[in-house]
Amino acid sequence: MRHSPLRIGVIGYGYWGPNLVRNFHARLDAEVAAVADVDEQKLAQVHLHYPSIQCVSDAISILHDPRIDAVAIATPPSTHFALARKALEIGKHVLVEKPMAMTSIEAQALIGLARARKRILMVGHTFIYTSSVQKIRSLIENGELGDLYYIDSVRFNLGLLQGDASVLWDLAPHDLSIFLYLVDERPTAVQAFGQVHIGAEKKEIATVTIRYESGFHAHIHVSWISPVKIRLTLIGGSRKMIVYDDVEPTEKVRIYDKGVSLKESGESVTAFNPIYRAGDVLIPALDRREALEREISHFLNCIQMGVTPLSDGESGLAVIRILEAAEMSMAQNGAFVPLSR
Repeated sequence: MRHSPLRIGVIGYGYWGPNLVRNFHARLDAEVAAVADVDEQKLAQVHLHYPSIQCVSDAISILHDPRIDAVAIATPPSTHFALARKALEIGKHVLVEKPMAMTSIEAQALIGLARARKRILMVGHTFIYTSSVQKIRSLIENGELGDLYYIDSVRFNLGLLQGDASVLWDLAPHDLSIFLYLVDERPTAVQAFGQVHIGAEKKEIATVTIRYESGFHAHIHVSWISPVKIRLTLIGGSRKMIVYDDVEPTEKVRIYDKGVSLKESGESVTAFNPIYRAGDVLIPALDRREALEREISHFLNCIQMGVTPLSDGESGLAVIRILEAAEMSMAQNGAFVPLSR
């Protein structure tokens, strides 16, 4: 059955909005009907590149337009909840960038509203749609890595400093969404530290430790004030280990047949004389398709087929709960804060 193209409204044409418009515009099953932004210069850019798209300065006009089926929200984080709530109340499907809201109470309200209105609510956790992360997920599911020991992630950049969110809320959702996608076990506690060096309030550097009941643990280190851009994740398992370097242009995932053991042929080996294993390095071929293209395709398919998105409201809520616990830990000088089940 062939569906008519879905009409999309994009709210926000700042950093991420142009990528959303470009990807929606390229599709046969969608049409960008309108773009909203308070900056007239940005709207002029939309008109220059996409003359057929309606440009408006007021997002409310998009939300009330009965011809628009769904909206993509790419505005500052503090505005996500109000815009997504209004869109759902009116009956639009919603793709909202991370974080979906600034509190878990707000996130729960959006989930309940989407359920009541029977509308798709999807969060822009773009990294879980990369072929790299999906390949790692398949390796974990197939047991290639053995028992998982840890995930360590570093996400550094010079900016972009945000006016309404700290580096924790800006960058850490990327890594948290990856962790929650890769690891089926739910975390139990969070510890975090943060530093302010430039501004008066918003932390520009943060470190987060996440505990799991099994003994598996995860670390995140995020920074806005690094001289170089780093997006590096290390995953350790009992059989193999992975280095995922998202900045690397081609060989983003490397699988190392390396490990260390205190047992060999059933006999114990002392910790002072462990057995190290160093095997081959495998670099898998990956789909080069843009992650946002895959994400938008998934969003449109979920609307057409009525299925739950991979990055649904519940996944957005799980990320926010960890962020809230991290903020609480910082306020308590790095104490571990338990996560509610």
